[in-house]
Amino acid sequence: MPGTTTDRLLRAALLLKGLDGAVELLAGLALLAVGPRALDGLTRRVVAHHLLGSPDGALAERVTAGEAALSGGAHTFAVVYLTLHGLVKLGLVAALLREVLPAYPVAAAVLGVFGGYEVYLAVDRGSWGMWAAGGLDLLLTALVLREYRRLRSRRRRAGGTAPPGG
Repeated sequence: MPGTTTDRLLRAALLLKGLDGAVELLAGLALLAVGPRALDGLTRRVVAHHLLGSPDGALAERVTAGEAALSGGAHTFAVVYLTLHGLVKLGLVAALLREVLPAYPVAAAVLGVFGGYEVYLAVDRGSWGMWAAGGLDLLLTALVLREYRRLRSRRRRAGGTAPPGG
């Protein structure tokens, strides 16, 4: 990727997405290792020792509610979702950083779907955080498509040779 401001922005966004994917993968594996019963005990200890502020505070209540939602089938879903989502993000980020041309349309589609869903949730829930996440994913989609067009054009000018990694 050349050194224009847009290219540096894309590289920085991809590195953040890669970090996000790594955190999701680790969270999924941690949930798999811990299990619902141990997670319940950990949550109770954290809340009881006032590590999140007052046990009756908003943060403690949200953590307790989140943990309660991860019982049974929801726990399995969270493990599978976080692990697969993290792996997909890491794979796409690695492919884009290596300029693997076929990965660009896939990444744009995945980012577009996630961005659209985040915007839907933002409208549905009135969440500014979801507006920001959706906006960032849609911006990253535009940057990925721009880079894809640039790489395809460069490949055509070079006589059909693939860019590095493609």
